[in-house]
Amino acid sequence: MSVVLSEPVTGIGAKSPVEMWLGAWETSADTAYCRDLEGRILAANVSFARKFGRVTAQLTDARIADFLHADDIAALEATKVELARPPHRAVAEHRWLTPQGIRWFSWEETALRDDSGSIVAVRAVGRDITRQRLAEEQFYRLSRAVEQSPVSIVITDLDGRAQYVNSKFIAVSGHTLEDILDQNIEVLRDGHPDQHSFDNFWTTVRAGGEWRGELTTTRSDGSTVWESVKVSCLRSPAGEITNLLCLREDVTERKRLEHELRQAQKMESLGTLAGGIAHDFNNLLAIINGYSEFCQQSPQDPAILQKGLREIHRAAQRASGLVRQILTFSRKTEVRFSPVDLNQVSRDLVSLLSETFPRTVTIQLDLQDRLPPLLADQNQVQQIVLNLCVNARDAMPAGGSITLSTQRHSGASLRKLGADSGRDYACLAVTDTGIGMTPQVRQRIFEPFFTTKQGNQGTGLGLAVVYGIVVAHHGLIDVESNLGAGSSFRVYLPLSESAHAAPAVVSQSEFPGGTESVLIVDDEESLRSLLATALTHKGYRTTTAASGLEAIEMMGDPNRRFDAVLLDLNMPGASGVDVMKVIRICRSTLKVIVISGHLTNEARGEFEQLGHRRFVQKPYKLDDLGKQLRTLLDAAPVALAD
Repeated sequence: MSVVLSEPVTGIGAKSPVEMWLGAWETSADTAYCRDLEGRILAANVSFARKFGRVTAQLTDARIADFLHADDIAALEATKVELARPPHRAVAEHRWLTPQGIRWFSWEETALRDDSGSIVAVRAVGRDITRQRLAEEQFYRLSRAVEQSPVSIVITDLDGRAQYVNSKFIAVSGHTLEDILDQNIEVLRDGHPDQHSFDNFWTTVRAGGEWRGELTTTRSDGSTVWESVKVSCLRSPAGEITNLLCLREDVTERKRLEHELRQAQKMESLGTLAGGIAHDFNNLLAIINGYSEFCQQSPQDPAILQKGLREIHRAAQRASGLVRQILTFSRKTEVRFSPVDLNQVSRDLVSLLSETFPRTVTIQLDLQDRLPPLLADQNQVQQIVLNLCVNARDAMPAGGSITLSTQRHSGASLRKLGADSGRDYACLAVTDTGIGMTPQVRQRIFEPFFTTKQGNQGTGLGLAVVYGIVVAHHGLIDVESNLGAGSSFRVYLPLSESAHAAPAVVSQSEFPGGTESVLIVDDEESLRSLLATALTHKGYRTTTAASGLEAIEMMGDPNRRFDAVLLDLNMPGASGVDVMKVIRICRSTLKVIVISGHLTNEARGEFEQLGHRRFVQKPYKLDDLGKQLRTLLDAAPVALAD
């Protein structure tokens, strides 16, 4: 309701100007003032004067524009239109210039009219809302940051029911907000591989701890996404847990780069060994060629022939070992956890490195007997040993000694490193007598691409790859080093909880013979002839096929009878997989051994889909192949599963 002056301003009588214009607001705790239509102050109360650091007498005739923020003058002028219309009131918020700085005020303005109804002044009563505006702005910025965050954000109650999800989570998960809330979708369950993992997550969170992990989820389009997930507790001012906060960040690209980084490091490791391996291969070829010529020159001397054949066989075995190591390090395979004998891995690699490292570097072994197997990926464990040994070699430019040792430790004794006290660990220690490291260098050695090597002598990937493998195996790593006193890297990997080391198999001197009919399929004539001769010598009846197409023709001939097939994988025309498909259709009970120099994951998967799981790696020993063939033939016939 507007205020109407009942008498002219000049006839107010005993009323003071402040009382006349402000009325009861003269003594109010709220700031109040009255301005004329030109924006000059007619009167102001004590609260207004104090807020602006003036006395009331100094405010009379002062211009409002001198107190108002320049950007808000237009907003003040705009209220004139609203004040001119009934009920002649307006509410506005402006920034004002005070001795304490810029402050926000909320004003309730009322038009004052004379007896004729004409507006003669405007009375404004205001409150300082600066704190409220700052809080609103802070809340607005926070809500925008959460809603537009590139990270998926979820807030749930203590039972895991969603109470809030941001736009990123909706876009990534494929669920609408309505689906999440109405269907009670378990937003914290997504990505956990099994119930045991999910239960461990709840155990951590309900104890008030923070859970972290990397989970894989499959999207609606069939793509697999890696996410780094963190779940923590939100607490009330009293410290009580009220909600759970979940942050999910897409790290698929990072995981892909890490995988490529490991592959690049494998190739760098091969490059490091290439010179020594080439030298060793040349030595082996020289031995084979030399003894072959020697045997040909003395065909009548049994002693010379026997010695020559023994040396040729020994050199061939060493060559096959080198090939196996190269394939192991360069093969691009998925991580496969299985029992791994850490002592045997160390022995095999030391045998290889001893032939490729400079003669000024000696390698010693100190392995604990009867060390239980690891539950690990053998290729990656080999990568750890190789990279640590190469790093130790590079730390000894003038030569020195590398010691590889293994030992069993309880998780309780490694608690300071963050070990699981309920598990036991195998420790692989690689110690050198090299130049050592400063504390500053030691803090950065696991950073990708960090290297102290000069020029192009190293990429700085080796130790970063080691660290990544150790973390992926839920292991630990510790480093001790002093400048000029060498370094010691200790890697702790969890022991297998249920697996046991495979017992050693005592091989017989020769494989047993038989009378069955065997088809030998291989495009290498020398290998076909070798296998046919060896099996015929043992009593088998052999037939050979020089290609997959020829083998397929034989499979289609009902007059040909075979008890077993030795099948090469890589052949022109039709591969071993193609032949196996024909066998699957025409002779489903026929027994097959697949032979390959390099069996890829894709090829293995195709064979397993056909129900076949018996493979022999080239180069093979005739005795080993003969024993497998005899075992296969003696087994009861079983049709391949559909």
